[in-house]
Amino acid sequence: MVQPAAVAHGGAGAGPERQPNIEAAVAKAAEILSSGGSAVEAAVESCVILEDDPVFNAGTGSVFRTDGSVLLDASIQTSDGKMGFVIAMENTPNPIRVAAELLDEGINGLTGGGARNWADERGFDRGPVEGRPPHDEVSDTVGVVTRDRTGAIACATSTGGCSNRPPGRVGDVPLPGCGFWVQEGIGVGATGIGEAITRALLSFRVADRAIGGDGLEESMRWALEETVEEGAEVGIIALGSEGPGIGLSNRPNMPWATWCADE
Repeated sequence: MVQPAAVAHGGAGAGPERQPNIEAAVAKAAEILSSGGSAVEAAVESCVILEDDPVFNAGTGSVFRTDGSVLLDASIQTSDGKMGFVIAMENTPNPIRVAAELLDEGINGLTGGGARNWADERGFDRGPVEGRPPHDEVSDTVGVVTRDRTGAIACATSTGGCSNRPPGRVGDVPLPGCGFWVQEGIGVGATGIGEAITRALLSFRVADRAIGGDGLEESMRWALEETVEEGAEVGIIALGSEGPGIGLSNRPNMPWATWCADE
């Protein structure tokens, strides 16, 4: 049996005071995985805890766009090749649940009003997301990577988008290979300034380099130092086929936590 494990972050710029909040989310994942639950269930339910926590820029705590709107993105990918993502949803406190529903659909992603209509047809909660005023370059989005006892890996991410961005802007969270990537026993989630993450194709490049033979932590460090543009605040979490998860950031203030079952 593979050791179940989980790792989560609260955003590259969230600060160490959010550490207990991240540990609560990882504890939820640990509870599910320890009882035999799947990597997908653990990733989604852990992410929901963070979406429900108003201190994070995801779900209920998402920041306003420049026009005062609150638009939500989320994504999930699994090691068996499935993927789901939603972009710019309104009135959706837990967009990760909608993204997860797409894992077994013939389509990968939905956006805007179409995403909300699709969610309505399937009975997903609709409710106002009040949001909060933006701060300069807020990068306290959330992400979770989990591994269950079968060795399956899932990565779930969620965000309200960076502060001071227009309503049509799309960041890294719902873009495959950018804010998330899972393949061949490796799951990677990114956080921080979405444009820098997207230009670097960051999550894919971490996974690809690690699969090519470099260690996972070494690949993460390389990506932060060599692919991310200077001055951009970025963090990464990752989980391989064995051992605990890893978190790294080019700033000292990314809260992250990991759990790994005893052998």
